Amino acid sequence: MKENAKIFIVAGLLLAIGLALFVSPFASGSPDGLNRVAIDEGFDKSAKGHALDDSPFAGYAVKGIDNERVSKGISGLIGVLLTFGIGLAMFGALRSFRARAHPRPVEGQP
Repeated sequence: MKENAKIFIVAGLLLAIGLALFVSPFASGSPDGLNRVAIDEGFDKSAKGHALDDSPFAGYAVKGIDNERVSKGISGLIGVLLTFGIGLAMFGALRSFRARAHPRPVEGQP
């Protein structure tokens, strides 16, 4: 990988980590998207619990951390790192697959 590409990836990762840690804790707690529509249309009372409602990261928070802002920041950090790790693994697998499918000729051979 070229040096410029590595710098770009690291800079993007650091930016995402910074936003997750220091900006996401200040996000509005007001309902948005489908939650807002459900409230406006009056069918929010019929919502059912999800199987993962008791998971360690449910509700954009980390269980066991009482400070809401710190909990949101750490939850965001974990999300960024997991997403980056999964993406890195997928691109690595794709690169490996392509290398096996189209091997490069050894230098000096026809």
